[in-house]
Amino acid sequence: MALIGHWLDSMVIGLNLCPFAGSVRRRGLLRIVLASSDRTEQCLQELADEAHRLTVADEDATTLFVLPHGFADFDDYLDLLAVGEALLAELGYTGILQLASFHPRYQFDGTGIDELSNWTNRAPLPILHLLREDSVARAVEGHPDPQGIPGRNIQRLEELGLSGVKRLLCSKH
Repeated sequence: MALIGHWLDSMVIGLNLCPFAGSVRRRGLLRIVLASSDRTEQCLQELADEAHRLTVADEDATTLFVLPHGFADFDDYLDLLAVGEALLAELGYTGILQLASFHPRYQFDGTGIDELSNWTNRAPLPILHLLREDSVARAVEGHPDPQGIPGRNIQRLEELGLSGVKRLLCSKH
């Protein structure tokens, strides 16, 4: 948990990669849950349980569902992400919940493995981020330039450079 907290505080909030995360974390509405297994079926059951919990929680609550066991291979993780999204739809959460994805080897289509743009979605462990869609919509609506966020994030990371990003992640936590 300390590793994920450090990543949140130094990268996501510290570099303002997600301009909405700091407020949610300060208000205690960010829940971090560790999956108990590397088995897909067990992870999906725990994800479903967490999805239900989130729908009855505070309207701005969000959950990082961390996968400390297994899913180190990015393709395996993407398979789990796809099944997780299908599960949310099957459970009736379309338009209510969405998943964002973070992985140590995250790589956007069409990018090289070391391109800094990939680091916007890199995390120390694989993570499925459960978000309430109404909360996301309110946050985006209240932001002066939500479409500019990805470009600013890449610019920040390019200013730091790959060695600076790695140094930030490896700093004391």
